[in-house]
Amino acid sequence: TASRGSKMIEHIGNRYIENRPVYSANAFQEEHKKKHRYHKTFLDHLKVCCSCSTQKAKRIALSLLPIASWLPAYRVKEWLLSDIVSGISTGLVCVLSGLAYALLVNIPPSYGLYAAFFPIITYFFLGTSRHIAVGPFPVLSIMVGATVMRLSSMDNSDAMDFYNSSMSNNSALANYRVMVAATVTVLSGIIQLLMGVLQVGFMVIYLSESLISGFTTAAAVHVLVSQLKFMLQLSVPSHTDPFSLFKILNSIFTQIEKTNIADLVTSLIILFILFVVKEINQRYKAKLPVPIPIELIMTVIATGVSYGFDFERRFNVTVIGEMSSGFEPPITYDLEVIKGTIGDSFSIAIVGFAVAFSVASVYSLKHDYAIDGNQELIALGVSNIFTGSFKGFAASTALSRSAIQESTGGKTQVAGILSALIVLIFIENLGFLLAPLQKSVLAALALGNLKGMLMQFTEIRRLWRKDKYDCLIWIMTFIFVTVLGLALGLAASVAFQLLTIVFRTQFPKCSTLASVGRSNIYKNKKDYSDIYEPEGVKIFRCPSPIYFANISFFKQKLIDAVGFSPLRILRKRNKALKKIRKLQKQGLLQVTPKGFICTVDGLKDSDEELDNNQVEELNQPVNTTDLPFQIDWNANLPLNIAVPKIELHSLILDFSAVSFLDVSSMRGLKSILQDFIRIKVDVYIVGADDDFIEKLVRCEFFDDEVKDSIFFLTIHDAVL
Repeated sequence: TASRGSKMIEHIGNRYIENRPVYSANAFQEEHKKKHRYHKTFLDHLKVCCSCSTQKAKRIALSLLPIASWLPAYRVKEWLLSDIVSGISTGLVCVLSGLAYALLVNIPPSYGLYAAFFPIITYFFLGTSRHIAVGPFPVLSIMVGATVMRLSSMDNSDAMDFYNSSMSNNSALANYRVMVAATVTVLSGIIQLLMGVLQVGFMVIYLSESLISGFTTAAAVHVLVSQLKFMLQLSVPSHTDPFSLFKILNSIFTQIEKTNIADLVTSLIILFILFVVKEINQRYKAKLPVPIPIELIMTVIATGVSYGFDFERRFNVTVIGEMSSGFEPPITYDLEVIKGTIGDSFSIAIVGFAVAFSVASVYSLKHDYAIDGNQELIALGVSNIFTGSFKGFAASTALSRSAIQESTGGKTQVAGILSALIVLIFIENLGFLLAPLQKSVLAALALGNLKGMLMQFTEIRRLWRKDKYDCLIWIMTFIFVTVLGLALGLAASVAFQLLTIVFRTQFPKCSTLASVGRSNIYKNKKDYSDIYEPEGVKIFRCPSPIYFANISFFKQKLIDAVGFSPLRILRKRNKALKKIRKLQKQGLLQVTPKGFICTVDGLKDSDEELDNNQVEELNQPVNTTDLPFQIDWNANLPLNIAVPKIELHSLILDFSAVSFLDVSSMRGLKSILQDFIRIKVDVYIVGADDDFIEKLVRCEFFDDEVKDSIFFLTIHDAVL
């Protein structure tokens, strides 16, 4: 046996034998004093932040302008040609996606070109990802569009005042919607910029993968429904309140007979060809040098056919129409619009960053370089401020454009700046070529990029197998966003997700462990048939923090595991002891080797009388020092005194998964453990970390009776 304080580990093949002393909390602290550690105060951190040096200034400059670190190392001969090819391919897609997603925002398509151009310029200088294509994203576009329609509704008094002061015509309505979209974009950019400056990029961790997947899938459904009116060319009133999706569908089905057949046929043909070619691109992406630019091909064909056969006059289809060349002056903000869009802007800022950071993380891992979440917030924030100021709408990134930029050989954001150059050419000179293009074609192009998001329904089956809580989060997020709308649905989804975390910790899956196959491996005894549970020993495991919300649940589960309430046993024993002590003082009780002999038939004291008059005494430790004999509580007692017999002599608590305890839980833990100790059940805590042990030693709620009676071991040592 090792002497106190010594430790011996003997290796025998792939086995080990460990021999060390048993420590209580107090004994361990007495023998092993913790050294004093200096913890930095707020002033220490403030001094570091306010200190100045050449090296620190250089580091800050490089972090705020990432281009200064990667551009000087640019490999012109190796990367330039690939970036040129990638930039041209991505730029053409950016033009089309900008026009298509402008329909989701409910503004003229030409403003989508601004949303496709300005974000790329600022991200080139400020972004840390080398591969994502920044620009319009369908989910963000429809979130901005919902805000635009809410504020531009004729039921909105502010919008009505605007119309009265600037003539009620289509031009005024379009300008107002553009101003609202730009204002929302600027506000979301300011929020992102502030979050980046304040280094709070960690907030995105509250949007889990399941939540983002469910949200984007529901948003894809909203996009699908919103584009039906363009595919069918129907006059559908806008709805932005809860259940708006069903109201729009009702409006569509009630006037389905007014469908423009030419728009419907054109959009269905475009959708069919898009799905087929995209499937070919996906299956043969390893063999194709570049993905087939089907969006560009179909746009050229659809524009030519529409112009050649004069679809606008012959079939009364809706086309993009004349687009002004060049850029427009910055917007003039409206205070009432700013007040009415702050909440929507916050949701857009969070979702935009979450999507962009998720896509950027994928490519950073694939190509082995680091990205900075806070700098990404700054880059996206400045991009949205810049874009919104020049009448664009909110930007993030999309998997389709980023995949094109990366798969066509893009190495850096030089490909992005070249794609912006392609967009610029269309803004300045070539925009008139797209004037005959049908809006139904743009709607079909927007829906063609939703396949990936709509296919996320398959996540339900995978999540159900892996984690039912995550599956529930996905389903409820989809329902909330579909029914309540994007902004309100996102808030409800985050609240529900946090609620599931509370449920997981408030009602943990506590279990009783047993040795599997008489080894030193202990598992839930309900999961195995060949188990060994030592007689008189219970091993209880709690796989969650113990805090105010679940301490009562923990105590009840522990009582259920051992099969009795220690406080009830303690009170029964103290009541029995009072009776035995009274009999012994009156000379009515004799002790023989075979047990007690009592010369009286009964006592006048009732259990109720004892309970009512001396409750506090019944909760004290059982003290038999004044008696000339010892009492075996599992043996037969005189006068048939009823005391439950228990076989438990050791309780082992596996706290390896307990990450923290709070004050309320320390009080509750003390009460339940104290009751076990007072009925002579040894308590062993295994797997506890240093913080738990230190809290236990320093806790004022744990007296020396408890501290000296709780031991810290491994499970196997405790069983032995």
